[in-house]
Amino acid sequence: MIARFRRRLPHFSAAALAGAAIVAAFALMGLVSLLWTPHDVTTIDAGARLGAPSWAHPLGTNHLGRDVLSMIMVGARASIIVATMAVAIGLGLGAPLGLFAAASRGVAEDAVMRMSDVIFAFPALILAILIAAVYGPGAMNAVIAIGVFNIPVFARLARGAALSIWTRGYVLSARTAGKSALRISLEHVLPNIAPVLIVQATVQLSLAVLAEAGLSYVGLGVQPPAPSWGRMLADSQTMVSFAPWLAIFPGLAIFLFVFGLNLLGDGLRRRLDPHREARPA
Repeated sequence: MIARFRRRLPHFSAAALAGAAIVAAFALMGLVSLLWTPHDVTTIDAGARLGAPSWAHPLGTNHLGRDVLSMIMVGARASIIVATMAVAIGLGLGAPLGLFAAASRGVAEDAVMRMSDVIFAFPALILAILIAAVYGPGAMNAVIAIGVFNIPVFARLARGAALSIWTRGYVLSARTAGKSALRISLEHVLPNIAPVLIVQATVQLSLAVLAEAGLSYVGLGVQPPAPSWGRMLADSQTMVSFAPWLAIFPGLAIFLFVFGLNLLGDGLRRRLDPHREARPA
């Protein structure tokens, strides 16, 4: 298995490998934060408040004296968990709906597509506001809001990709042999559209990270005292002139993580669909 993986590595571009390395670094950072951080992120140290980057605090401290590096490490864990769960909800519910629409056609297909249109009319931020108004703000409500918004994305993608598979000769042969629509969808359609879904999941993961940061920025995501990148940016907006590191470092973390996910997604697209070349702008 290891030898096979090494043989496949040259097929990935340097940019894709760099993206994978960035994503892996942030994932490792989040895992490490479960066991260790340079400082306790919940401890308030008034004597160290608004400290510039130093040996004791490599990325400085915030207005409460909390270590920015430790907060970014824990924030990485929060962003990855929220984004991954949200994309899993979208993929786990949207892909089956798309497969069902492609297999059923007619009224069932129209119902799925109209439902997707309705969900698209409510962006993740609006859904989060509605959920927060009923249940209050929180990480799980952010997961639900972002996840629900991802459902029509995967439903439309799965339906479009599945429709092209249903016209293939081997699928027509399977139908002639008496296989049910469910069995054909699982045995023939899903394996052929899986690469497209995997690539889209990577893209949606980067968008979910941005959405989580945005929701936390307006107070609808991860709640205090748990750190989050979005809320770190919100807390720093009135202190940029005299403590710029409070905005620079969480903003840089968001940029690098999303950038790495985009590079990895593009590499997966090229690897899983080598016949699709990028078109010049």
